[in-house]
Amino acid sequence: MAKPPTAAQRRIIEAADPATGRLTGSEAQLAALVRHRLAFRHPRPPHAFFLTPAGHRIREEAPGAKADTPEAPTAAPSGLFAARTGTEPAPPPGATGPARARDVRSAWEGLLEMRRMTNPDGARDRPCAWERTHLVQAAALALEAAGRPPGPEGYGVGETPQPEAVAVRDVSAEGLRACAAALSAAGWQVSEHAERPGGSHYLLASPRRAGW
Repeated sequence: MAKPPTAAQRRIIEAADPATGRLTGSEAQLAALVRHRLAFRHPRPPHAFFLTPAGHRIREEAPGAKADTPEAPTAAPSGLFAARTGTEPAPPPGATGPARARDVRSAWEGLLEMRRMTNPDGARDRPCAWERTHLVQAAALALEAAGRPPGPEGYGVGETPQPEAVAVRDVSAEGLRACAAALSAAGWQVSEHAERPGGSHYLLASPRRAGW
């Protein structure tokens, strides 16, 4: 956001539902928050408005917020939400807990809305252009949003030499199958491979295109 929210916008943000981030206000006020990427409009009726992770951070930093507010979500250098790839050296601050779950849910809903707005046919069940240029982050978000655990106890997502493909590994065969199911449900084309004959297995995942 180029400038801080106005006093009126802060009041709307601070009055958001603490569990869901649902907002109330005039259409113009809520549309302004969307333009500033502090809110998004749910694509399904009744088309309610909800806080984005950036909006939640502003709400939690408000003067009246509780001192024991859950930790802020993991952030990229830009300050935006960053999905956990499972390859981090250690869990970043705020990587677990209710605040993280809420931010993951908001980020996933925002991505589905991006699909609707940028896919030519408005499809929400197929990855969009942004996902094809941010493969690791997009696949990691799909897994985290599906409830898969990242890191030493779960999945890891990494780049591959192949165009439009990421490698996904998990600590168990059952976990790998669950990752495959989550990515398939999120619109990815998934195939299983072995490192070498008799070696550990991993997934190759690519964003599905129209007609696949």
